[in-house]
Amino acid sequence: MLTLFKKIFVWWNQETFGTKIETLFFGKLVGKDHLGNKYYESKKGKRWVIYAEEIDASKIPVEWYSWIHFTRNKIEKKHDLEKYEWQKPHQPNLTGTESAYYPNKNKDAIQKKYKTWKN
Repeated sequence: MLTLFKKIFVWWNQETFGTKIETLFFGKLVGKDHLGNKYYESKKGKRWVIYAEEIDASKIPVEWYSWIHFTRNKIEKKHDLEKYEWQKPHQPNLTGTESAYYPNKNKDAIQKKYKTWKN
């Protein structure tokens, strides 16, 4: 029962019931990325993505970013863009997680470059 409730009302777990219905009746599957996200387009030109796991807009790879934002680009015609060996794989935004980048993880090593005027 709780799963059904989440499917109907909670948008951050997966697609909602309304999105499922719209995708079923009006959506045409355009493609799928390496993360498992599915990209749809309606006849009127509306575009949307159904995320494979947790909903996070930073999980849209660069190959699909221009398509979802209606940016004309060579990627729009060819979604399986070849990667160079020096390119790193796509990572979602890790801010606020344990995997976030911290320039200096040792807080004791951080020194202020100024002095406060109150002691």
